[in-house]
Amino acid sequence: MEAKKEAHWYAFYVRMHHEKKTAEKLGMSGITHFLPIQEVVRQWSDRKKKIQQVVIPMLIFIRTDEKQRVELLQRMPSLTGCLIDPSTRRPAIIRDEEMDRFRFMLDYSEDTVHFQSEPLAPGETVEVIKGPLQGLQGELVELGGHSQVMLRIDHLGYAMVEIPVGYVKRL
Repeated sequence: MEAKKEAHWYAFYVRMHHEKKTAEKLGMSGITHFLPIQEVVRQWSDRKKKIQQVVIPMLIFIRTDEKQRVELLQRMPSLTGCLIDPSTRRPAIIRDEEMDRFRFMLDYSEDTVHFQSEPLAPGETVEVIKGPLQGLQGELVELGGHSQVMLRIDHLGYAMVEIPVGYVKRL
C-alpha cells in the first residue's frame, strides 16, 4: 500500500539541546520546518544579554508526507519520535491554520510567548484589534491577574501572550 504524498505539519520530538542543530540540518536538506524561537533578555548578576530561546523545548515542527516522516525518523538520530494523537494512536497532524496563527504570534508579539501543555478552561473567543498582533484570533484567558490571548494547538497545548484587554474584541 502506497503512503499518502500529502504533506502535513507534524510535531517531532528532538533530543535535549539538539533543536537548533536539527533545524539547521533540516534547512540544509531543503525540508520545510519550524522551530519556535524568540529573543529574550536574560539577567545575570553583572549584565543583561539577549539570547535566542526555544519556545517549546525538545520539539520541532516539520511539514512532510507520511513516507518522508518515517524516513526522517530513521535517518536523523536527533529526532526521537512524533507527537501521537491519543484518539487515533497515529502521529498527530497539526492543522495549517494553527501553525499559521502560532507563527504570527511569535513573529509579532512584543512580549515573551509562553507555552503551556496543561489543560485550561476555554475562554471567550477574541480578535486582537490593536498593536502588533492585530488580526490574531484566539481565546482570552486570565492567569495570575493578567489578560492573555491563548492559541490552542490540538494535541500539543497552548501558546499564550499577555495583552491589554483593550486590544481585543469579542467575536
